[in-house]
Amino acid sequence: MGMKFLKKLKKFFWPDIYEKNRINLFEKFSFIKRFFYKRKNFAYIRSFSDIVFLSLIILGLFGPQEKDKNIMLFLAWGVWWTSLVFSWFFLGRMWCAFCPFPGLARLLQNLNLSLFKNPPEIFKKNGIHLATALFFLIIWLETTTPLTSSPRYTALFLLSIVLLAAFFGVLYREYAWCRYLCPLGRITGVAATMATIEFRPDYQICKNCKEAHCKKGKAGVRPCPVYLGAVAVQNNLNCFICGHCLILCPYESPAIYLRHPLKEIILNKGKGITCAYVIPFLIGSQLARFLVEKDFFHNWALGLGISSNFLFTLLFFWFSVSLIIITKLAASFFRVIEDPILGKFNLTIAILIPFAFTGELIYRSKYFLKNLGDFFPTLGRQFGIESLLKWGFII
Repeated sequence: MGMKFLKKLKKFFWPDIYEKNRINLFEKFSFIKRFFYKRKNFAYIRSFSDIVFLSLIILGLFGPQEKDKNIMLFLAWGVWWTSLVFSWFFLGRMWCAFCPFPGLARLLQNLNLSLFKNPPEIFKKNGIHLATALFFLIIWLETTTPLTSSPRYTALFLLSIVLLAAFFGVLYREYAWCRYLCPLGRITGVAATMATIEFRPDYQICKNCKEAHCKKGKAGVRPCPVYLGAVAVQNNLNCFICGHCLILCPYESPAIYLRHPLKEIILNKGKGITCAYVIPFLIGSQLARFLVEKDFFHNWALGLGISSNFLFTLLFFWFSVSLIIITKLAASFFRVIEDPILGKFNLTIAILIPFAFTGELIYRSKYFLKNLGDFFPTLGRQFGIESLLKWGFII
């Protein structure tokens, strides 16, 4: 009786996560399939994204430098960054398919201004560590410097990533920066493991495929921009869901599926770098960032005789290292549970991953909501439109 009740609860709160319990969105909604197969749609969105991004950089470099007179700060840190974090939960890494950072690299490669070399092995082995370190460097700079309140610094920050992506695009074929070194792409890939969609091939079809055009390309069409091809996609970590492989596959194998959002977390049983330090450091940074905004934080720093920035850095690493130790101890104590209802399962992953990315969404949304009411007045002050000054509000 008790086991039957538990199974009913499991079915209600914990739907079946395996292959049979997912919905092929290409079959259910033909307009989604048409959108992906018409490649000009992606070109239009990418072009629009590149133009908007270029406009932000120009506004930051040459526009007013006062925070309340330049809308690029809100658009960059409020709209763009918050939208990126929000997309993690629903679109996985699809944001990367429209990201403006590789825009210049893409242009240079289309003009054949690239050596088109294969990325070195060191990128594959150590790229994830460098990208993760860069992501947390961005968070540290965001908190300890005037980055988010200076249009010029923000523009230079965005421009530096564009130029780095372009540099790697000139050296290596396709998107070497995006696949191995981009800090935002790396954290987006980790977050995508709990997205509600996945882009997967039909492995039975791929098993009999001899050409592997999706990975190797074919005459006139370059291969997968991140060196995967649909045939190699096993999780959401690296696939951009850009749909490029669709025009390369003669068998219509790849498709987008709606799935259980915790599918990868459970099936991976807590393995990999996600549990090791990305998630603990993300939560650690959030705890430290929330404390910085409190009035007593600066009193703490004053009482300790140290700068606020140094105290933030100490708290950042203290929280992060403490969480790493806790997860290690928890994994060691609980090990991998063999549960009759859930099967093999690591409790630490189930708890930390959703909290980490929800915490980041809360932090980014707070900035967005706090500054949303001043968007029109800022626009008015920047371009001398006095009527917009009355359109302000407070959330």
